[in-house]
Amino acid sequence: MRVLLTGGTGFIGSAVLRTLRHAGHEVLAIVRSQESETAVNEQGATGVIGDLRDTAWLAATLRGVDAGVHAAAAGDGTDPQINTSVVDAAVEAFAGTDKPFVLTGGIWTYGDNTAIVEDSADDPPALTRWRVPLEHRLLEDAARGIVIRPGIVYGHGQGIPALLANGPHDDAGALLVPGGEQHWTTVHVDDLAELYRLALEAGTTGAIYLGTDDGSPTVSELGTALGETVAHETADAARDRLGADFADALLLDQVAGSARTREALGWSPVRPPLVEDPTFTRAG
Repeated sequence: MRVLLTGGTGFIGSAVLRTLRHAGHEVLAIVRSQESETAVNEQGATGVIGDLRDTAWLAATLRGVDAGVHAAAAGDGTDPQINTSVVDAAVEAFAGTDKPFVLTGGIWTYGDNTAIVEDSADDPPALTRWRVPLEHRLLEDAARGIVIRPGIVYGHGQGIPALLANGPHDDAGALLVPGGEQHWTTVHVDDLAELYRLALEAGTTGAIYLGTDDGSPTVSELGTALGETVAHETADAARDRLGADFADALLLDQVAGSARTREALGWSPVRPPLVEDPTFTRAG
């Protein structure tokens, strides 16, 4: 299968690239610079410099492949605009075909919920509210639109848990954590990448798949796993330090079960849970 991939140099996208290449798929990776083009070429992909906001160019590029995966994250506040362009291009290029297109969502879309399953109601925080209409447009208008909603992604010392591990301490030397008793539902990036492969190869049209493992530690438990004394930061203090929207997302209390996804695709997370992951416990 010839797959167009966005975000091939990013945390999730680079893991997806490795997994797809290991499975024998050809990967066309959209990048923004010659440096990134060289990086994906070294991983066995074909790098193509382009702008994801150029909908017409992206749609034309998609017409030349068998499938697509959008795993890019801008990180500069332009994600809504980029994702709108990507979904528009996917719908334009793939409607009326049997080509799968996998869009990356996120667990935060479900809001405060300790019994999340794939079809739980959407209740997103302000930070990710823009995702919902785009996801549903892809699922309804693209011939084989698929959405993966990962838990909080960790692995190789990266992701949001690494930000926690390397966060500030209070005057008494305790690690400051936003809230403390809320649960974070998680997934290792390499297990998640395997889910993307399975969704491309066998995913059902219009499906939402949950990329979560069996671990839903509290933020306090994460601090303990780091060998730290933990200081619970109030919601207002976390908002002041991190920004209101990001803090409110981190303060969500979430536990998810991905049994339906595992049964549908034969997916089986095998990496150590976050509290046992050596690259996390060493990150601080």
